[in-house]
Amino acid sequence: MLQGTGSNVGKSLIVTGLARAFANRGLKVRPFKPQNMSNNAAVTADGGEIGRAQALQAVAARVPPSLHMNPVLLKPESPTGAQLIVRGERRARLQARDFLRDRLAYLPDIMDSFRELCRDADLIVVEGAGSPAEINLRDGDIANMGFAEAADIDAILVGDVHRGGVIASIVGTYRILPRADAARLKAIIVNNFHGDISLFAEGRKTIERLTRSPVLGVIPHFEAARRLPAEDVLALEESVEQTGGGLKIAVLRLPRIANFDDLDPLRLEPGVTLQFVQTGEPVPADARLVIVPGSKSTIADLVFLKIQGWDIDLRAHMRRGGRVLGICGGYQMLGRFVHDPDGLEGPPGSAEGLGLLNVETTLSPRKELTVLDARHAVSNTEIKGYEIHLGVTTGPDCVKPFAYVAGAPEGARSADDRVEGTYLHGCFSSDMFRGAYLQHLRDGTGGGISYVSLVDETLNSLASHLEQNIALDRVLELARPVSF
Repeated sequence: MLQGTGSNVGKSLIVTGLARAFANRGLKVRPFKPQNMSNNAAVTADGGEIGRAQALQAVAARVPPSLHMNPVLLKPESPTGAQLIVRGERRARLQARDFLRDRLAYLPDIMDSFRELCRDADLIVVEGAGSPAEINLRDGDIANMGFAEAADIDAILVGDVHRGGVIASIVGTYRILPRADAARLKAIIVNNFHGDISLFAEGRKTIERLTRSPVLGVIPHFEAARRLPAEDVLALEESVEQTGGGLKIAVLRLPRIANFDDLDPLRLEPGVTLQFVQTGEPVPADARLVIVPGSKSTIADLVFLKIQGWDIDLRAHMRRGGRVLGICGGYQMLGRFVHDPDGLEGPPGSAEGLGLLNVETTLSPRKELTVLDARHAVSNTEIKGYEIHLGVTTGPDCVKPFAYVAGAPEGARSADDRVEGTYLHGCFSSDMFRGAYLQHLRDGTGGGISYVSLVDETLNSLASHLEQNIALDRVLELARPVSF
């Protein structure tokens, strides 16, 4: 199990790299994260949803993503509340205090999923959440040492040297943990070093002396990580604009943005500039396309969008001849109304939409979770994507669909074809569709990358990067058979 000195120290990336490195050695590897919190989710072939990071780790391990890889997923809907997904299915909406009080009740589900993965694996690589150093959360913990104790497994502690204070954070974690928990920390990895690693030789010795644990490696910064889907929404603040060329695509940075990895293939395309429009910023006048992305709380983010004045900006964008694409929650916002009769997102009622599409959406308790194949209505290119949403959208503009799924219309287009909406997440990962879509936007120039191949190449590079900088044989020595 990899645990961290804090959030965002690189646990997900290292687990991903280890999964590919050990898979390359011929082992049957499975990733596992007992509890995750993310609005970037993936739909699995066995009919559930898990954190995007675990889906990528499954790809790294060369196995299909499974709902058992992330049995408890929290999808934030407000600063203090979240949707609870247990073993792939929506279970409830909870306030943070209620989840913290009752979370131990979900440990049996976690252990059942863990056992399920163990049945067909040589190696399970487990990722913790946040940090075990948050000892105020230890009672009832299911994400870090609580799970390690229940499964009786040991852990490697990861610290990020680039954040500063890595010696203090590593040594401090050892010192403040209860003795039994600290005894499970068998080794250390120092991540994200910039510059000459030899300069950290003394720091490495100091860590080993003060913790009495070996440092298995100091990992240099892996620049190519930007090619991989990011799970944490912090990536959108740290990378406000990716400049790749003359075609500008603007994305509204909604507070509860979901499944923003939809945009990664566009971000990596040569000749494309993908700009996230942040709070307080106007929609750029030179954008050819504006994307209203997915949202975990459609109505709340629709209200936010209007407060920002982006509804006015979108109408101006349309007058300039621009185009608009809404994905999932963004699609719902583009319509005339969003109805919530059951109070799924708050008090029951309706919200007036942007009116750019002649459709209306009614939110419903049944959640669509489907991996599917589609065909783009305009370009007739194949799309491989997935649906993950609450609600049904109908109206006159649905007569001109965005795509066809098994011959049935999906999504909607305006009468002039300049406004489109779809529930299809992940559509831009399909190279032929993305190329045709970009070709239409920029008058003849299509796409320039094979996205799936680029991700696979990057995973192999990451595995090689870890092979060169971590004692992987010693990592394997720390793994031991589990018994139930």
